[in-house]
Amino acid sequence: MEGDCLSCMKYLMFIFNFFIFLGGSFLLGVGLWVLLDPMGFREIVAANPLLFTGVYVILALGGLLFLLGFLGCCGAIRENKCLLLFFFMLILFIFLTELAVAILAFFFREHLTREYFTRELKRHYQGHNNTDVFTSTWNAIMTTFDCCGVGSPDDFEESLFRLISPGKVVPEACCQRNRFLGDVEHVGLEQCLSGSMAFRHNKGCYSAVVDYFETYIYMAGALAIVVLTVELFAMVFAMCLFRGIQ
Repeated sequence: MEGDCLSCMKYLMFIFNFFIFLGGSFLLGVGLWVLLDPMGFREIVAANPLLFTGVYVILALGGLLFLLGFLGCCGAIRENKCLLLFFFMLILFIFLTELAVAILAFFFREHLTREYFTRELKRHYQGHNNTDVFTSTWNAIMTTFDCCGVGSPDDFEESLFRLISPGKVVPEACCQRNRFLGDVEHVGLEQCLSGSMAFRHNKGCYSAVVDYFETYIYMAGALAIVVLTVELFAMVFAMCLFRGIQ
């Protein structure tokens, strides 16, 4: 009876990890296709820093899932205790990392306020500077979510940006773009930079981002619970199989 149970667990673990392996292979394929595609898709993605970062996130996630699936499949079907132990340790590391991130997010949640982001924007945002990570990230956010500043365009008053560019009221990332030209050309750029409300985005990024993610908050929460549950079962299965192998 114990042997039948162990055999069933082995094949269940193999099938489960085979799907993880396929998922990782698919993500790796998509990421590599975007980076190496000769049809010009790479240039489209590279124009948006947020999308370009997302490609590398997909590659990293795909690589991790590929490795996990491979270790789980080989460890289960070959009944290799070394591979199963490595699989268990990797899952445990991911699980503890996710737990640590959740705990840190809870304790540092007061730093995610509108006032905190406004203060940091005033201190560090430089305008059009692709070498500064903080500035590039904010430019990507304002361009992606069609917003300006944290609460409003007024956040750039008495800021580092105004000291660097005294002739500009808002940065280029706040200016509206022509949708018919693929968001390449600005609409009334000079008027926008001089402070005209008709040619800039007037909604703050804090509200824009919160409104966007509120749509997916329950889906994200449910997905997080499913992922954590799967990880727990994967660790239990791996350890049971590890202990059952003679």
